[in-house]
Amino acid sequence: MTGAFGFVGQAVVRRLAAAGHEVRALSSSRTDAGGLPVREVVRADVRDSAALAPAVAGVDAVCHLAALTRGRESVVDPQAHRAVNLGGTVALLDALRDGPGRAGVRPLVVFGSTAAVYGAPERQPIDESAEPAPGSPYGESKLAAERELAGRAAAGEVLAVVLRCFNAAGAGDVDEARILPRALAVAAGRHPYLELNGDGSVVRDFVHVDDVAEAYLQALDAREEAAAHGGCRVYNVGATPASMREVVAAVERLTGRPVPVRRRPALPESPRLVSDCSRIGRELGWRPERSALDRLVTDAWAAAGAGA
Repeated sequence: MTGAFGFVGQAVVRRLAAAGHEVRALSSSRTDAGGLPVREVVRADVRDSAALAPAVAGVDAVCHLAALTRGRESVVDPQAHRAVNLGGTVALLDALRDGPGRAGVRPLVVFGSTAAVYGAPERQPIDESAEPAPGSPYGESKLAAERELAGRAAAGEVLAVVLRCFNAAGAGDVDEARILPRALAVAAGRHPYLELNGDGSVVRDFVHVDDVAEAYLQALDAREEAAAHGGCRVYNVGATPASMREVVAAVERLTGRPVPVRRRPALPESPRLVSDCSRIGRELGWRPERSALDRLVTDAWAAAGAGA
């Protein structure tokens, strides 16, 4: 598994291990596994196919989550995002193709993609038939990686399941570039106010990180679905539409603490980006069990030490 030590990756590791999978984690840093239930850690750069060989030797499935994920930062440094998000995927697929796999087993790649590949379609909610039109180099790099993966699947090298995740949230998210961790940090007194674009009416789709992890687990059993669709099947993973105002109000209500807001000019962004996840429910039986807004806030607040 790549990206095992990230916010989503840690949740996926725990869920896979709890279900009886043996997880081999790939990391380019010297970060300790920190008690994560991994069988072993392989140190390698995801862009180096030769260095990846020990990580993929003998595996029958790979969950590929390693990525640069900040859309606004990708505008400043698009090449870095393309090098990691596309280049890392190419290197991983090369390592799977060239290395010793399990005899007779076509490796399955579960790819952590993003709703950013859609851009801002007019039709809402967004289903998987929407024509991708990414609005950032980040989204472009992930779409390019999806297409590389689909091409390798069509050539018979791998089977692939692509999970286009909307906004993962909940326990363990410390990235204050995202609305919920930032609002909680203000409630905890670490910042004096929350900067909010426009009037806070923009709606985004949130999904609990543990529900995302469940989607990865179920995707590992989706070989038949992938094979029936040219070797690659795409699924949305989302759950709860909420406006920025609703997120802030929920944080105030559930923490009992104020979240002062400072308004900034509205950005030229889509007013509403909401997922249609009926395909993954219908084909894999996935349901978001933990993604109600109140649960997202309370789990994240508890994991942060409830403002301690």
